[in-house]
Amino acid sequence: MVLLPKESADCIVRLAKHVTISQDGIEKAAELYLKCAQEERFSPNGWWKSHELNPKDHTSPSTLDWVFLADTLNFSFWAEKGKPYEITFEGKTYTGYWSLCAAMNRAIKEGYNITSPTFYADVSLETLKHIFRSDSGREIPLLSERHRVLHETGKCLVEKFNSSFATCVTMAKNSSQSLLKIVLENFPSYRDDATIDGQHVTFYKRAQILIADIWLCFEGKGYGAFDDIDTLSIFADYRVPQALCYLGALKYSEELEMKLKSDEFVTKW
Repeated sequence: MVLLPKESADCIVRLAKHVTISQDGIEKAAELYLKCAQEERFSPNGWWKSHELNPKDHTSPSTLDWVFLADTLNFSFWAEKGKPYEITFEGKTYTGYWSLCAAMNRAIKEGYNITSPTFYADVSLETLKHIFRSDSGREIPLLSERHRVLHETGKCLVEKFNSSFATCVTMAKNSSQSLLKIVLENFPSYRDDATIDGQHVTFYKRAQILIADIWLCFEGKGYGAFDDIDTLSIFADYRVPQALCYLGALKYSEELEMKLKSDEFVTKW
């Protein structure tokens, strides 16, 4: 049996050997989140609108395609050592996820129809390398993997969904869970899962981020109107455990903490 993210979290907590949860830390994190929520920092009118790189049109299918492309490529931006991957766009330098958004917007400004599935379904590796060229001299991490994912995803949209992710959203009929199912069934790169003590568990990080981003971008209206948006779980982002650990909500075993501090690459463990 495959467990959904919330069920998976419960299973993982019970079986975890190197990570524990602190009630005091949870309360501290909750107080901080409550303050942010009261300030509407994570509402459709807060975080999404406030960033200069996010689309300003909150009704168009082309905006939906921008969001889908950004989340399809939303993985691995940090170099193990040395200068990070950086993009300077309109006088400002970005790193991490925002470097991707900056590269996308730069490409659009330069005339590349990068958010169109018909474009990226067969874009060449050399063209993609040029589109994501950096200002730091460092190539975007996993360029070949991004190229493969774009071909796989773009061809699926062209062949099955009228060359637009808007078709997928319309088919979901205002249900975040239905859209989650459509994404997972048709776009393999969005399926992140693992096995722990013989149990198949799922995270669905980017798939859930995609739906939440659509909800934020369209302010819960039109393409972003999901009647069950509250059924999504928190996303298993690599920054989330760092923040929860900093706040004392998560406690690591001495063995795990030593591995993390030594920059050792931790595989299945």
